[in-house]
Amino acid sequence: MPELPEVEVTRLSFAERIAGARILAVRLGKPLRWPLNCSPKALCGRTVLAVRRRGKYLLVDLSEGLLLIHLGMSGSLAFAHTLPAPGPHDHFDMQTSQGLLRLHDPRRFGAVVYVSGEDDPLARKLLGKLGVEPLSADFDALRFAQALVRRKAPIKQVLLSGSVVVGVGNIYACEALFIAGIRPTKRAASLSRARCFRLHQAICDVLQSAVQAGGSTLRDFSNADGQAGYFQNETMVYGRAGQPCKLCATPVRSIRQGQRSTFFCPTCQKA
Repeated sequence: MPELPEVEVTRLSFAERIAGARILAVRLGKPLRWPLNCSPKALCGRTVLAVRRRGKYLLVDLSEGLLLIHLGMSGSLAFAHTLPAPGPHDHFDMQTSQGLLRLHDPRRFGAVVYVSGEDDPLARKLLGKLGVEPLSADFDALRFAQALVRRKAPIKQVLLSGSVVVGVGNIYACEALFIAGIRPTKRAASLSRARCFRLHQAICDVLQSAVQAGGSTLRDFSNADGQAGYFQNETMVYGRAGQPCKLCATPVRSIRQGQRSTFFCPTCQKA
């Protein structure tokens, strides 16, 4: 599943190139997770002003309204002057004066939704409960620690929930907890302030490293230029069950938490 780093990498790969483009035509394929919420023809003639990100949503600002794009479980965007004819898994094409933006999504859990703005009830429903952006100045260490004190669930589950900080997906939660030396099963409320601060820094470092590495390509993720990421080649524990820890040589363990695989080093992450 594309997580925050992959979505940010996608944004960076086409945001500048599409800014200022005029929408010429919109084609819809098979139904996605949510409907477009307007007629495709209604978007024609509008101008793309900018592309932002909120959590795992891309926000395409238009001269009138806003498109919310979610990549779902298997989606990816492509943007180019010309692309091949749409295939069975190409469900949204937006032809602009500066290129064609296409959503490719084999599992169709992604979506492209039109809203009038961020105050639109549908936009509030999708974005309103998201936690703090970890790559922004709003992600404050003290407020992060204070929020964790109120969470009794295991720390990894709290990170994945997105209620405290948004976008720390499975790979990045495992890696951040390893760097911070925290066992993923530890109750969030039991963490000392010093450990919370250490985890805060680890989250920032891991996500920034992942963006610089182009994200993680575990199956078929690529950015809007078709380039794969390589952060998966740099992980310390994720996907390395049974292999020696890169720091202490203890075999990395894997357990199930909330139907997701969790990877950790039982020596480096004692508490």
